[in-house]
Amino acid sequence: MSVILYRYDGSPFGAKVESMLAVKRIPAAHVDVAPLLPRPELSELLGLGYRRIPVLAIGRNLYCDTSLIASVLERRFPTSGGYGTLFPKRRDGSTTDTGLVKAFAQFYADSALFPTAVPFVPWDKVPAAFLADRSKTLVEEQLQDGRQWLFDTETPGLADLSVFFVLNWARSLPGTSELFGDKVKFAKTLEWLRNVQKYIQSQEATLPKTEKISGKEAAQRIASAAAVEREKPLFDEKTATLLGVKHGEPVAVIPEDNSRDYPTKGLLVGLSDEEVVLEIKGKAGTFLCHFPRLRYAVVAGKAKEAKL
Repeated sequence: MSVILYRYDGSPFGAKVESMLAVKRIPAAHVDVAPLLPRPELSELLGLGYRRIPVLAIGRNLYCDTSLIASVLERRFPTSGGYGTLFPKRRDGSTTDTGLVKAFAQFYADSALFPTAVPFVPWDKVPAAFLADRSKTLVEEQLQDGRQWLFDTETPGLADLSVFFVLNWARSLPGTSELFGDKVKFAKTLEWLRNVQKYIQSQEATLPKTEKISGKEAAQRIASAAAVEREKPLFDEKTATLLGVKHGEPVAVIPEDNSRDYPTKGLLVGLSDEEVVLEIKGKAGTFLCHFPRLRYAVVAGKAKEAKL
């Protein structure tokens, strides 16, 4: 099954998905795009209005937002097929609380922790205790009972990767040495950071060398993927009625944040509690584009206001 990741060097969320792919042991070709718009590899060739990176292509399906990508990778590449897992069992052998882990990853790591860092770049102006107070203190507390991973699992999972990508990105920036140099107060957190990094690197070492391809070649591969690689989306008629939308009709999907000026337009072909799916057209062909339901609005036709 063809897997292609659209990313760029320095993208923290791109690095998060790369770590997911490593832990899942899924080889993926990389398309390096520009850090800033425009990105014709996505907007023109695929017809994708979404402005954020990363975007993951599996077959002829395009997946947006790391929260959805995590769920999709676990579903489409199960442990029964020899792949790793983002939701490992607890050390006592019991199953992990997948809902709690997803909520932690999305609402703490992505929505609470990460935004505290972004407005303070350049980092030489950051109060030394700022990020520590909002991140390492929580991690340190979680690790106090001697567990190796945040949810006391057999191996690191989505919760670990979601916090790791923020802290690892932060410590790569200039002026953050004080944040990560307190070996007494945050000793367990620093050890945890090292252990997560070592685990990711060990999994990456088992994968083939990453293939770098152009946007044009990627679009051709995605467009020519076999029909079997297109997931058949679910469609909930009751939800559609509530939102004022219909199967097969034009809609726009709009992020409910500062990216509202970048809608993705297409035909509505899938709608469930987890995702909304559009059929979109670009110069390279027709694709299925998947967005999470949470934090994304669906606008019917030429409607002016978003349907939550």
